[in-house]
Amino acid sequence: MAVAFPNLSTEVGLKHLDEYLLSRTFITGHQATRDDIAVYGAISKVPGPNFPNVSRWYNHINALLASSFPGEAIGVQIEGAAPAAAPVTETTAESPPKDEEDDDDLDLFGEETEEEKKAAAEREASKKASGKKKESGKSSVLLDVKPWDDETDMKKLEEVVRSVQMPGLFWGASKLIAVGYGIKKLQIMMTIEDDLVSVDDLIEDRLTAEPANEYIQSCDIAAFNKI
Repeated sequence: MAVAFPNLSTEVGLKHLDEYLLSRTFITGHQATRDDIAVYGAISKVPGPNFPNVSRWYNHINALLASSFPGEAIGVQIEGAAPAAAPVTETTAESPPKDEEDDDDLDLFGEETEEEKKAAAEREASKKASGKKKESGKSSVLLDVKPWDDETDMKKLEEVVRSVQMPGLFWGASKLIAVGYGIKKLQIMMTIEDDLVSVDDLIEDRLTAEPANEYIQSCDIAAFNKI
């Protein structure tokens, strides 16, 4: 059954989408599809901080589109439609009509072009040559991050956590949970690519090491699920 959302140009629609993306990386499935493109196109402006899950997903899809269309866009506006928040394609008034074969070339998630097939073959050959035969999986991880005491600035603590960036690491939703004596802990979701990110190393070398340990006393894995 198709997934349905309210008008994504409204606060109500974005709130509904934000709740939907709380435990999801993409709209449907475990990789980007046309469903992501459809929802992306329905959002009239870049989501703000009030919708952290939508913002995370939006930036991820925007990065995928930017890598597929590297040319510099000037932006277009179509009468009767919401303007795109971050245009990723460039058009000119003198561009000739494109036939069906040209449309196939712009299909991000459809049949591969000859160039894409060639690039994929080269990547596969490179993997075999280096002995990397295992495909990279993904995991969804829930962390419990505890402060030193009740005087720790929890907003600053979360900023420190999210400032940790590396390939294959995507931060998600978060919330504060009371643990007693006026102390709260930060519970935060993240999605990782297993071959690129070690959770143990992330905690030991980044989250509980200097300078993060000025705010963070300890960090534990509350839940770990393969995607």
